[in-house]
Amino acid sequence: MKKLIALFAGLFLMTIATQNVIAQNPIASATANSSATIIQPISIVKVEGMDLLFGNIIASAAGGSVVIATTGTPTLTGVAAPSVPGTRQAATFTVTGMAGVTYAITLPASTNLTSGGNTMTVDNFLSDPNGTGLLTGGTQTLNVGAKLNVGPAQPAGTYTGSFAVTVGYN
Repeated sequence: MKKLIALFAGLFLMTIATQNVIAQNPIASATANSSATIIQPISIVKVEGMDLLFGNIIASAAGGSVVIATTGTPTLTGVAAPSVPGTRQAATFTVTGMAGVTYAITLPASTNLTSGGNTMTVDNFLSDPNGTGLLTGGTQTLNVGAKLNVGPAQPAGTYTGSFAVTVGYN
């Protein structure tokens, strides 16, 4: 009888040992929503007829400068304005983009105006707004002024050039 009990116990243990144990998989999942919003790209356009203009200037033997403020107000130093001053104005741009967003303004360090082989340097660019703008309602006016450096006895001529203003979302 002891042998029979030992045999049944052995068979029982072998049966239990060979059975596969099935456990519940510990994986869970959840769902989330996703979205994307395409915003209007920022843009800048010069207002028609609103270029940076320094007007007519009489150069001196020592040279001088003409500063056009962002308001368009000129300041002449060391040079004279003739009786026909010409047009003096700041450049005006319209910046357009996503309403309520700020943007950075990058102005050039300097540029040259040329007439034939002669040059004058324009530098000290400034803007209003200065450095950062805010697109209230999705648009803002940006005015740019600068300083024209007139050389000693600068030769007569019509000097022209261009400059770039860059804007980008913050």
